[in-house]
Amino acid sequence: MSTLNRRALFAAPALIGAATVPAVAATPPKSPTLRAPKPPMGWNSWNSFATTLTEAQALETAKIMSDKLLPAGYDVFTVDIQWYEPNATGYEYRHGAELAMDGYGRLLPAPNRFPSAANGAGFKPLADKVHALGLKFGVHLMRGIPRLAYEKNLPVLGTKFTARDVANPNSVCTWNTDMYGVDMSKPGAQAYYNSVFKLFADWGVDFVKMDDMSRPYDINWPEIEGAQAAIAASGRPIVLSLSPGETDLKWAVHAQNNAQMWRISDDFWDSWDMLKAQFKRLADWSPYRRPGAWPDADMLPMGLLALGQRKTKFTPDEQQTLMTLWSIARSPLIMGGDLRALDEATLKLLTNKEVIALNQDSVNNVPVSNDGAQVVWTAQTADGKARYLAIFNIGDHPQVVTQPLKAINAPENVRVHNLWTGAVSTADEEISLELRGHASVLYKLTPL
Repeated sequence: MSTLNRRALFAAPALIGAATVPAVAATPPKSPTLRAPKPPMGWNSWNSFATTLTEAQALETAKIMSDKLLPAGYDVFTVDIQWYEPNATGYEYRHGAELAMDGYGRLLPAPNRFPSAANGAGFKPLADKVHALGLKFGVHLMRGIPRLAYEKNLPVLGTKFTARDVANPNSVCTWNTDMYGVDMSKPGAQAYYNSVFKLFADWGVDFVKMDDMSRPYDINWPEIEGAQAAIAASGRPIVLSLSPGETDLKWAVHAQNNAQMWRISDDFWDSWDMLKAQFKRLADWSPYRRPGAWPDADMLPMGLLALGQRKTKFTPDEQQTLMTLWSIARSPLIMGGDLRALDEATLKLLTNKEVIALNQDSVNNVPVSNDGAQVVWTAQTADGKARYLAIFNIGDHPQVVTQPLKAINAPENVRVHNLWTGAVSTADEEISLELRGHASVLYKLTPL
């Protein structure tokens, strides 16, 4: 949580839903470089392409992203899971799938899907093209070492050890059979992760979403530290994003010090029940948010989804609620929909300058209240001259919501700027309005 600016005009209100700080030793970050000083913003292929993204689709999408979303700050382009599987088909994982990898057990882009990766070029040609568009390049990585490398007993680069020396066949992902965990107590284990992240650094990778890490955190933390150490050794300031959740709050301080993002829930999709559940999670994780360390409520499943089979199930009100909550809680903003079908309404939601400023630059972001029907969050502008106020109706029916200004330490007479509609009004002592079920409002309040 950001430090309170005592000279600010509006003092921060009391925090609700704050978790007790666990008794976990605060180890220093593995790198002196502050990565992700603001919540990362970008696009990820999972919600729209599942495991099937090709190089042609990636380049087409990256060009649209550069044109439409980069001006608003969305700059991380990420290829999600199974880019190394030649015959990936959709949202299901194939047991015993063949994988593209080198002679040291390091995954490689499948050349039939990413032709520029042939002859050992890896993702460097694609990353170079993405960088030329002004974007950063990200990849997904499963925890561990490929089971195929274990079966072939491939050497670990630069060592006398092999995959069987460093792998733990008893450490397996419950939903994907590609990998065995790496036993970080074994000689050669760190060298294996070093070799993977050095390869990524050579390709020009800027962001790694590392999966099967955050759950169960109490078992996987040695590999989390191993990945962070490997990034430091690579010489490239790669942002590390841990997935999936829900991350155990007992390990919050460790996550802060060993990753730049970590998931606070399992995969988030376009379901109101899932969105409603994120209110409590974001409140619980609010004390652990700081520059360089961002609790991640997952991607924005808006627009065209699921291999082009359907549009988002979220109503317009729910989409605005999603963007409002992610922004005032300062969760990373990672669009998941197919940008090739980006419609004007979705683009407008994603690129609202005032809302992006809230997500990127606000301070003292805190949940104020949650009575099971209405939720209130507030924050301050970085200069302390204005306050943000978000009010949510999480019930299913319209209701009148009333927020006393004094209760959020705002002046009793304020100019009220509705950040979604652009409307400007004034308020004395309180703000009161009727909200539809699942709807929200986002204001910027400045003193009169």
